[in-house]
Amino acid sequence: MNKEMVLTLTGHDRVGIVDEITNVLVERGGNVETSRMARLGGEFAMLALVALDEKDLPALETDFQKLRGEGFQITLLKTQGDQAKKYAGWLPYQIEVFGADHEGIIHEIAHHLAQQGINIEEMETTAEPAPMSGTPLFKMQATVLAPPQLPFHNWSDALQEIGDKLNVHVTVAMVK
Repeated sequence: MNKEMVLTLTGHDRVGIVDEITNVLVERGGNVETSRMARLGGEFAMLALVALDEKDLPALETDFQKLRGEGFQITLLKTQGDQAKKYAGWLPYQIEVFGADHEGIIHEIAHHLAQQGINIEEMETTAEPAPMSGTPLFKMQATVLAPPQLPFHNWSDALQEIGDKLNVHVTVAMVK
């Protein structure tokens, strides 16, 4: 019976690593359901939800030993099926943040969301030089789930105030 697992892999970037990982999964009858991959600071990171028959897990672990020997860190975490239902009925929102990069932006936003009981589903951040000045510009996009009983304007207005304090522009919109 197929079981969903979260696969994480980090290590020195090189050509062919995605080919190697997906080949191992396919050879074991596994499938990549969802994934995110990125090169960060010259290192490679992969996060994937994979489906695999539990009986093939020991062989998969053996297959990964070669990559571990090359210095890759690999983990497999079995998902808890009931966790997907935990946020049923919660409301999805898209948050965008843009402004001059400085320390603490992600923390302040994440801290406010956590205090409100809002779950971060996805978050992507970048810092890139501004076209004319070269000043680092921070960009964040996040998808969050808010409890249905939480008044939207209470938490979103406070988030906008935090943005003002941090000198960044914050927008919040409901995902349709």
